Amino acid sequence: MKAYSNVLIAGLAFIITGWIIAGAYKYRVTSTETIVVTGLAEKDFTSDLIVWKGRFNRYGFDLKQAYAAIKQDEKEIRQYLTQKGIPDSSIVISSIDVQKNFDTKYDDAGRVAGSSFSGYTLSAEVKVNASDLVLVERVSREVTELLQKGIEFNSERPAYYYSKLNELKIDLLAKAAEDAKLRAETIAKNSKAGLGSLKKANMGVFQITGKNDNEDYSYGGSFNTSSKEKTASITLRVEYLVK
Repeated sequence: MKAYSNVLIAGLAFIITGWIIAGAYKYRVTSTETIVVTGLAEKDFTSDLIVWKGRFNRYGFDLKQAYAAIKQDEKEIRQYLTQKGIPDSSIVISSIDVQKNFDTKYDDAGRVAGSSFSGYTLSAEVKVNASDLVLVERVSREVTELLQKGIEFNSERPAYYYSKLNELKIDLLAKAAEDAKLRAETIAKNSKAGLGSLKKANMGVFQITGKNDNEDYSYGGSFNTSSKEKTASITLRVEYLVK
């Protein structure tokens, strides 16, 4: 009787163990059945902020006179920009940088024999930050008129920015998620399966490139500032369970 009981218990244990193993295997197989896709979203937009910079210089052996001259240049530059329609609050002029210049002297053998003081270079930067893109673009092209006043002004190309990047990124993420789900549903349908719940989602790199510029994407994310018309794009890698 005791031997019979032992055999019965052993048999039940074997059946239960098999059921547990089968269940665990079924769970493992089911849990590894996923669909991984990458959704993409793009949007063209126009910059709404412009930043334009330029530098002006004065040279001289007498520091006091050179400083007085560049301060007068600063006054005339500010007056010129405001007369063109740029608000004074949009104009920032940096502090004046002073640099001593030296000429290197060489002997007949071409060796350095010393140096001599050749005067001072004083320079400052003008920065305009505004939302009127057309106005600032026009002024940046016309600023050479300052040369007629004897002011040496070196203008840089304007840079373009967008003040609503956070809203743009959120909108693109939503569209990328929709695109990824559509791709996953198509794969599941063609595989005679059902699409389950979302398991994982990882945002890719956020890119801003010039519109129609054929600009290369960057691994760390490009951020174009040279084009007024831009294209923003984002990828979203998602993983869905399969029913």
